[in-house]
Amino acid sequence: MLLVPEIALTPQMLRTFASHFGDEIAVLHSSLTAGERCDEWRRVKNGEARVVIGTRSAVFAPVVGLGLIIIDEEQEDTYKSENVPRYHARDVAKYRCAQSGALLLLGSATPDVESRYYAAEGRYAYFTLPGRFNEHALPEVEIVDMKRELRRGNGGSVSERLRQELEANLERGEQSILFLNRRGANRLITCVDCGYTYRCPNCSVSLTYHSYGRKLMCHQCGFTRSPDERCPECGGALSYVGAGTQKVEEELAGLFPGMGVLRMDTDTVAAAGGHDRLLERFASERIPVMIGTQMVTKGLNFENVTLVGVISADQSLYAGDYRAAERTFSLITQVVGRSGRFERPGRAIIQTYTPENQVIRQAAAQDYESFYASEIELRRLQQSPPFTELLAVTMSGLDESQVLKCAARVRSELAAAAARSPLARVLGPAPLSILRVNNKYRYRVTLCAPPGSGLRREVADTIIRLSADRELRGVSIYADTNPMD
Repeated sequence: MLLVPEIALTPQMLRTFASHFGDEIAVLHSSLTAGERCDEWRRVKNGEARVVIGTRSAVFAPVVGLGLIIIDEEQEDTYKSENVPRYHARDVAKYRCAQSGALLLLGSATPDVESRYYAAEGRYAYFTLPGRFNEHALPEVEIVDMKRELRRGNGGSVSERLRQELEANLERGEQSILFLNRRGANRLITCVDCGYTYRCPNCSVSLTYHSYGRKLMCHQCGFTRSPDERCPECGGALSYVGAGTQKVEEELAGLFPGMGVLRMDTDTVAAAGGHDRLLERFASERIPVMIGTQMVTKGLNFENVTLVGVISADQSLYAGDYRAAERTFSLITQVVGRSGRFERPGRAIIQTYTPENQVIRQAAAQDYESFYASEIELRRLQQSPPFTELLAVTMSGLDESQVLKCAARVRSELAAAAARSPLARVLGPAPLSILRVNNKYRYRVTLCAPPGSGLRREVADTIIRLSADRELRGVSIYADTNPMD
């Protein structure tokens, strides 16, 4: 069984494995129709398919005589399901391997910090590949300070250095990948006079402007509307703030008229009919530049790609999550690795407003061990995973007062449980980073406890008890371990 983090990687893996295993391969992912999934499921169950390739849900495939599970890019958040049932594919894989006596292989250039810690503790066997498999050199990486670009009068998303490298690649007929983990054209539209911003009526977020079709969209609930010519509050001028993949695509059209640009994000993948079609166009038509969100950061293997540009390295660095540094390091390292994978040497440009930041410098140097050493010490000081298990109980409902009432009850019960366990503590209730989604208010109480403390049972009993309480009708309650949001 081979698990991959993105559907975009499935076709490439399928071609590679088909050359070895022929028709004995089954493919399972969410883009298949119900009938296609059923057919593949039966082939696996009947033993007709001895190899399963898919995304996280494929971990449940009824493989006959399971002997090996490989999780590629095991550090990826996409292996964690944020919907019921909330599971991590890695944990399910561990259980299945223990049940069947199979081997679990976790592969990554930037292993999950917790996985690396378990390797250091001797719970996992740890093997390293000191260089690229084909012994080619890693890309040369340059960090560009975007504050200097602003002082020079360049307020765009593409620095002068990146523009020069793109121009050089264009002249040589080589291809480039640009990474920006935000779709749309502008993060928000605001009034320069009164500060008014367009906000979603159903969620606690600003609407993102999409230049194609001139619409404002909520990326949480899908609400859309058209922008006004002037501020609807005071009639002042509107300013378009922040850049997304559409905006960068427009800037490239201005810098290099007539140059082919392929954009790969949720909007274009849905319109084009799939990841594979876009990637096939990029390879076969030799389109000079592909710009995309995190779906372009991993697993892509193009011979002619010799330049990678990270448009905004700071974007995920200050997310208010204990995993923010790890995500940033992983994304930058992974996308830089898309350059120079064959005979031609690769280069990478990392644009940032904080060039002195340690995480960005470690990513530029492709120095995972240095990053891990500093990150694990920070986790130890913060008492965050892997030194602590976060058992989060989230409440949501249309009536905020009812949600808060439920949150207070949860905190009271968990505090009583924590008092019986040394080193356990309760945090919250606190609103989630996005308080309201689809008109439902969301609050969370977090129980921080040493791993293996046995408090999961207490959390489960609390949820069962309060879910049956009629006074809390209309409030949904669920628990999660080490949540991603």
